[in-house]
Amino acid sequence: MRKLLMGCLLALPVAPCAQAAKPPSIDGGPRLQVFTINHQLRANSSADVRFLLSAPAGKEGFIRVAGGHLVTPDGKRFRIWGVNVTGWTPGSALLPPKQDAKTYARALAQLGVNCVRFQFLDLTQQQHRAAGSIPVTYTPSGLLDGNAATSQVMDPGQLDRLDYLVYQLKKNGIYVDFNLNVGRRYKKGDDVRDYKLIGAAKAITEFDPRLIQLQKDYARQLLTHYNPYTKTRYNNEPAVAIVEIVNENSLLEFWQRNWLRGKLVPGAPRFQLDLTPYYKAMLTRQYNSWLKTTYSPAELGRLRKLAGLNARKPFSITQRQDFGSTPAPVFYAEAAFFNHVESGFFQDIRSYLKQTLHVKSLIMGTADHTYFIPGMPLLRANSEMDIVGAHGYWQHPAITVHRNTPMVDDPLHSLPVLLSRSTMAHKPFIVSEVNEPFPNDYEAELIPILAAYGAFQDWDGIFIYSFEPKVTGLWRPVIGDHFDISEDPVKIAEMPVGALLFLRHDVAAAKRIVERTYSTQQVDESMRLPQSFMPYFTPGFPLFLPLEHGSRIRCLDCQPTQGFHDEPSNPFRSDTGQLAWWHSRAKGGLVTIDTPRSTALVGFVSTYGVGTSQLSADVENKFCSITLSSLDGKPLSTSSLMLLTATGRVENTGSVWNASRTDFSVWGKAPTRIEVIRGWVKLKDIVGAVGMIVTPLDGESRPLGELRGKMVETGWEIPIGARPATSYLIHVIR
Repeated sequence: MRKLLMGCLLALPVAPCAQAAKPPSIDGGPRLQVFTINHQLRANSSADVRFLLSAPAGKEGFIRVAGGHLVTPDGKRFRIWGVNVTGWTPGSALLPPKQDAKTYARALAQLGVNCVRFQFLDLTQQQHRAAGSIPVTYTPSGLLDGNAATSQVMDPGQLDRLDYLVYQLKKNGIYVDFNLNVGRRYKKGDDVRDYKLIGAAKAITEFDPRLIQLQKDYARQLLTHYNPYTKTRYNNEPAVAIVEIVNENSLLEFWQRNWLRGKLVPGAPRFQLDLTPYYKAMLTRQYNSWLKTTYSPAELGRLRKLAGLNARKPFSITQRQDFGSTPAPVFYAEAAFFNHVESGFFQDIRSYLKQTLHVKSLIMGTADHTYFIPGMPLLRANSEMDIVGAHGYWQHPAITVHRNTPMVDDPLHSLPVLLSRSTMAHKPFIVSEVNEPFPNDYEAELIPILAAYGAFQDWDGIFIYSFEPKVTGLWRPVIGDHFDISEDPVKIAEMPVGALLFLRHDVAAAKRIVERTYSTQQVDESMRLPQSFMPYFTPGFPLFLPLEHGSRIRCLDCQPTQGFHDEPSNPFRSDTGQLAWWHSRAKGGLVTIDTPRSTALVGFVSTYGVGTSQLSADVENKFCSITLSSLDGKPLSTSSLMLLTATGRVENTGSVWNASRTDFSVWGKAPTRIEVIRGWVKLKDIVGAVGMIVTPLDGESRPLGELRGKMVETGWEIPIGARPATSYLIHVIR
């Protein structure tokens, strides 16, 4: 998510493998051509995948948990293919006017999105400022009234926009995930100590009684609010699938990242995050009080002796640089305290939501989101909620050196491997934020790989971060920042593909599940391991395993796993035989997807010359993503209607890369431009076909003429790239 906390990075992704070879250059490739997206003109098209959704959302009742997965009231599996909705870039709106709410709810449904995660509803309307050359008169923002003396008043106009947007989403079969505490800023009238210094009060929200009460008040106002359009209160709205307590917020994370120093004072330098002295003292008092009520006098005396403390001196909070030298019993006691606070906070808020507010939706705590520290300690508290989750980004823009390299070249540190560290047996798992942020020459790889391996790992949900609805008359066809996919021709073209792969279960779940178990001591000791053990912080765990088998944590306080036994191969092949990840220092990487209803080639297609059982390609582009999916539910061999996508690079007009080609030095302007994938695609084993009509589509799914496939001895050849297009409808004549 976009970081609001003093420029601090809360979700840095894993760095690329140090031994990874430099990918084959794509500089000097095909010139980019204009291709834009306008959701307001999006046509009703055979390329729509709305058939994957059931409208209205929640018509059968609330989503629940059974067998460790999300299910509908009748017990059928329910998966989420979703987006975060935000409103940061010029011309965008988190809560758009009604005419635009209707437009974008319909557009998201056409793309296969069945759930929206609301981010930053707890901002005020003054906290978003438009920038750039686009004149903006409408001010997108959250729910809180910026003119009020406290942060406890919701703006009626903003609430009305939220209500209407939820109504339109529900009508189109799209569920809602309410994220309660994200970026809220406190005011003088809130009676919050040091409110000008603490920003969004990350971590403090877990242990300060005043902030906990304010979170409950906000939840009460939002979740008991009556929506006049749906005629329900949100606590009793079946279209609200999930309520998340906090976003990227963990006291255990603060401890591990040395953010409990207590040096945040007016005028002091701000390096990353920290507590003010007041909150450091509060937390220290709570720690010492907990020690006295948890340990006997004799046990506490032994801890004091180990810590070198006399009978009167209180225990202090250990700094990260002292983790290694702290005696194990003292370190374990402190770890137990932080787990106690975090778990108690989530349990208290969950109890309030369920028992006091009578919320019927599923509850999630927060997501595992920082991969250079271990996730097991954070998962302890979160595994007590209905759902566990994770966030991940391939080369977050906070990285300034090793960016703009392909994920296909680094399978061991790829998003499927990274995110699989957080999955737990018998718990639904959702990826509530994920992206390969723009600009990246290789972004076309993200959605097919993520959806395919997410289905293979049998995850319950994936939310791309993020999609920003536009306000009529105030936007241009330009990619406005690193995260917004709404005007990205590559990712928008691939969203229906991801929905087909993931929601339709085109990719089968792993045949074998490999479970990891940890002792309490092992979880605690993981926090003292060096960063070289990231992302799993599990010595001996082979990182390629999630590419070949299912991966889960079975328990965090039991007998630890003794060892893992598997041999790497090239390609890394899933035990279903449907996915293969080819890796070569000379050629780069290539992922192949080979299932009855969907197939794909993703990566350095031309250098490998590898095909699947029903798809091969001969294209001039060095790197691309080519997918083929049945749209009528039949296997590709007998399908009469298929969707072909062919995607590569995308940039804004006039974009200029910096010297290291890691980001833009000049962001560029409208319109967006794409690398057109040119050459031939061959479809194989198309049974009984006597003709093939191919229709390239524009960014609004409107036809751009008509082509004919050519029958050859080994299949049907389709020419692509004669004009700019990312998607093609294929009608098979029999």
